[in-house]
Amino acid sequence: MRKKVRLVSTMSLVVLMAFATIEFGSSIAQETKLKGDSKAGESKAASCTTCHGEKGISENTMWPNLAGQQEGYLVKSITEFRDGIRTEVTMQTFVENLSDQHIADLAAYYNGLSPCP
Repeated sequence: MRKKVRLVSTMSLVVLMAFATIEFGSSIAQETKLKGDSKAGESKAASCTTCHGEKGISENTMWPNLAGQQEGYLVKSITEFRDGIRTEVTMQTFVENLSDQHIADLAAYYNGLSPCP
């Protein structure tokens, strides 16, 4: 009986890990399917500068620098704020109406900026 329980537990874990891998792979694919336009992102970044600085380098340590960040990270983070997965009222207010393309454009723009020295 113990062998059956152990086998079922092991199989359950394998199935759970497979689903987690599929879900993770699916979210990565969604994040990278749109090609961001850095020029379009620059024109959309005006509201970001209040907290994240003129060229993506914040003057306040409470807010992260965006300059030089990886596009995938920015897409994931902004999307999670927009969709309510990550919660921060100020960020959600700014990103709640952004389309996936707007997010990709912002990510491309900030990725292309020089990071903080």
